[in-house]
Amino acid sequence: MKKLLIVESPAKIKTISKFLGKEFKIMSTVGHIKDLPQKELGITIDEKNKKILIDYVVIEKKDKVIADIVKEARSSDEIYLAPDPDREGEIIAWHIAQDIEKVVKDHKKIHRITFNEITKPAIQNALEHPSHIDIDKVNAQQARRVLDRWVGYEVSPVLWQKITKGLSAGRVQSVALRLICMREDEIRIFKPEEYWTIHGLFIHDKKDSITADLTHINKKKPELPNKETVDKILKKISDIDSFIIESIKDTQRIKNPYAPFMTSSLQQAAYNQLGFSVQKTMQLAQKLYEGVPLDEDSPVALITYMRTDSLRISDTALKQAREFITEQFGKEYLPAKSQVYSKDKAQDAHEAIRPINVGLTPESVNKFLDKDLAKLYTLIWKRFVACQMKPALYAQRSVIIQGGIFTFKVTGSTLLFDGFLKVYRDEEDDEKDTKIIIPASLKEKNSVILEKTTPKQHFTQPPARYSEATLVKEMEKEGIGRPSTYATILKTIQARSYTTLDQKKKFIPTELGMAVVTLLTENLPKIMNIKFTALMEEDLDKIAQGSIPRDKLLLAFYEAFEKDLEAFRGTSTKRSAQPTDITCPQCKKGTLVIRFGKSGPFLGCSRFPECSFTSNFERLEDGTIKLVKAAEPKLLDEKCPLCGKQLRQIVGRYGPFIACSGYPECKYIHQEKASFKCLECKTGDVIKRSWKGKIFWGCSRYPACTFSISGDIKDKPCPKCTNPYLLKKVSSTGDISYVCPTKDCGYTEEE
Repeated sequence: MKKLLIVESPAKIKTISKFLGKEFKIMSTVGHIKDLPQKELGITIDEKNKKILIDYVVIEKKDKVIADIVKEARSSDEIYLAPDPDREGEIIAWHIAQDIEKVVKDHKKIHRITFNEITKPAIQNALEHPSHIDIDKVNAQQARRVLDRWVGYEVSPVLWQKITKGLSAGRVQSVALRLICMREDEIRIFKPEEYWTIHGLFIHDKKDSITADLTHINKKKPELPNKETVDKILKKISDIDSFIIESIKDTQRIKNPYAPFMTSSLQQAAYNQLGFSVQKTMQLAQKLYEGVPLDEDSPVALITYMRTDSLRISDTALKQAREFITEQFGKEYLPAKSQVYSKDKAQDAHEAIRPINVGLTPESVNKFLDKDLAKLYTLIWKRFVACQMKPALYAQRSVIIQGGIFTFKVTGSTLLFDGFLKVYRDEEDDEKDTKIIIPASLKEKNSVILEKTTPKQHFTQPPARYSEATLVKEMEKEGIGRPSTYATILKTIQARSYTTLDQKKKFIPTELGMAVVTLLTENLPKIMNIKFTALMEEDLDKIAQGSIPRDKLLLAFYEAFEKDLEAFRGTSTKRSAQPTDITCPQCKKGTLVIRFGKSGPFLGCSRFPECSFTSNFERLEDGTIKLVKAAEPKLLDEKCPLCGKQLRQIVGRYGPFIACSGYPECKYIHQEKASFKCLECKTGDVIKRSWKGKIFWGCSRYPACTFSISGDIKDKPCPKCTNPYLLKKVSSTGDISYVCPTKDCGYTEEE
């Protein structure tokens, strides 16, 4: 019997093939095969029947993929659709099934199967219990895609008209950007407030010392707003003759293990502990899920499905973990029963992210993995094992020292039993658990001597900017986006020049990002409303559960959206400008406003065209604007090869360039030229160029020759093959490397 198994990713084929017999042919859709058209909306509203009609087209270069799968399906006895077990996977299965059903008359041959892990038992179980395509999941994916297309396709052109060309809006991306902008506003208006603390160093029994904090004056919390107040209090403390240990309280504190990872918590932990971007974490997790080669040629899947908001753990995995803990650490580390974790509003179709086989310890597999895969696997493995171990136990001692009206307090803790900490520690918790040593000789009502008091000045701090990890945490808390969308959202808001990263890799909104959020919030308040976006996510979940019809939700959204959009389009056709309170230095009548040109934001007079003043500017930390004088052209020692005058460096629309100082009589512009000739026509030079701020190299004979290299290069031949250059690559963490673009060469060198 001939059987066909269709997966989403080609990387899974080798992993799965070792579990199945020769009767199985495994093929891949290589991701999505159909989508909405690129240059048309692709969505029609049938007003008469109250239906949404979606026009799907085959994605470029996927015709052959579909044709090959359909050809194989025609001669197969059983067909199993096995894309990923989420909504995106369901729509892929639905799309390929539509083409298969055209050539396979008996539709009972077509089955949908899913598995949460790529193991022999999981795949065999899926094959033994085939199902059908979940049309509710398909509808939920379609609803999300239609909502996102409406917002992106309909709103983006208005932003082009109102601000500048090339902008985009997104139903969830714009709300995520709004969170970043709101945080920046909080930082800009924040006024630091001074406050002080007082610490006392006490000596007991002439040898033991203890440091305690002033917590109460006359049984009330002290207010220490400035040095003058602190000095008065210090004077009063110095007048106290005796201090005694008022009380010693001993308690025990337990620290429970963390829940196993789901998508968002994995992204946060990998960012905080490993320094991985959200996108990098998901790429690595995908490889661990699909399979990596260990000591044999065939790859082994190491973790369960990595896009999940569930904390559920299967009974088999729990049993395996408990046996491992008993064997490796002893029964004292094993709780009486399994730890069960849950999360509100989780789509419980999947498990938490965990190692498939806890016996494959990091020590046993990491030697076969590259360093980043090894780090992520270790993190996932440790978190899972730790989640089924006993809590850590601390002895906690609180000491209160009294002197007249002044109360000092110190609390120290000692780890009695490490429990889950034997396997997994969080760096932040290590800082919180820093030991404070309290002498064992202390007894209640004993006298202590105040050796010295130390006042410390502090200032309240503004809220911190979002990192990738904290933004994901905030989005999850607010109910914006879902596990499968976080990485894409973060990538988009950076790629669109709406944000930059500061030195600590925290998000700072650009002037453009702030302007987009302001304009959208004023004109489309509903789609920019955080709660509305969260409720929409819940409604999409309800579509997936079959409790809300897809078209009912979409039509209700579009009715309100269309009205707001029409009003937005109808506002002034003039380009939007962000007002400032700076008086125009040229005409003294208008105020300066922020506008956006092809080279970015600039200041201009609000009375334009009556006043033509413009200036570059920079935004200071507190949000104030500082005018920046444009850089004067810099004369160079080199001569123009055409007229002999000096060359000069000028900052233009697309950055700095070198041209003749004799312009406009001489129009020579220096072009950086590669050492090799055009690889297509063999006669033209390969010249460095830029387009919309992005660098590329192209033939000097353009348009006669259209050869080009996307991105920047190192003008150096590949030492492994004959290619005359290396292509520059910048990773998500900012690391630069140079790779050979020749297929199958694989040469790479770090900067």
